[in-house]
Amino acid sequence: MSTEAADATPPFSGALIERLSRAAWAVRANARILGATPVGCAASTEVGEIFTGCNVEHRFRSHDIHAETNALSTLVSAGGTRCSQILVVAERDSFTPCGACLDWIFEIGGYSCQVGFQPAPGVAPVWYTAGELMPHYPH
Repeated sequence: MSTEAADATPPFSGALIERLSRAAWAVRANARILGATPVGCAASTEVGEIFTGCNVEHRFRSHDIHAETNALSTLVSAGGTRCSQILVVAERDSFTPCGACLDWIFEIGGYSCQVGFQPAPGVAPVWYTAGELMPHYPH
């Protein structure tokens, strides 16, 4: 992963970043967790529609629903077809989507989908493209 990408300014507005951040932190409050980390996520379409999701954990951990897939499935359920930006929020120092979530991000957002992480409200998110996070993904 390139540190250069983490410092790059995303190619979309600060207003959209603020909307994604507010939505993701708000939905994070609804997370159903059995572990220690509530996660929120906000996904945006190319026209700026925002869809949210949080992690929903199950006592049989293989059934857990991650915030990213929750947000993306909500986007698709509402008739959306493409995710342009997705912001994941959690109170952790370092965090990226897991491999399964990245697979869904590629499926719905593609190689150039902007993927951000924010460790606390008000902190500037770190942005990558999906391709930077998983450079050998077949596309």
